[in-house]
Amino acid sequence: MILALVVGAAGALGAVARYLVDGFVQDRTSGVLPYGTLTVNVVGSLVMGLVTGIVLFHGVGARAEAVVGTGFCGGLTTWSACSWESVRLLEERQHSAALLTAVGGLAASLAAAAIGLSLGAL
Repeated sequence: MILALVVGAAGALGAVARYLVDGFVQDRTSGVLPYGTLTVNVVGSLVMGLVTGIVLFHGVGARAEAVVGTGFCGGLTTWSACSWESVRLLEERQHSAALLTAVGGLAASLAAAAIGLSLGAL
């Protein structure tokens, strides 16, 4: 029960971080791409990869992965918003931007997770 509360608190911190980072990035960029959402998804994937590498290769307990991964990264990342923004861009006939948001965001996030995993394994 305590772990669930800690995961929830970490998720709340991740959601606040998402709100702040998304706003910070969007206020400083122009164009139709949702740079804030892309940023939090890539950063969250990097952190999740790093934590997973540390857990797998350095014996850190699964509780840390639950708190940071499920909690913080779960609150930080927002694939539902990325999906919605991709559909919105399609509706606005911004086909290239929609493709870049959906496919580019996924590719960048997978690459970030792989980099994080490699760093965590060091």
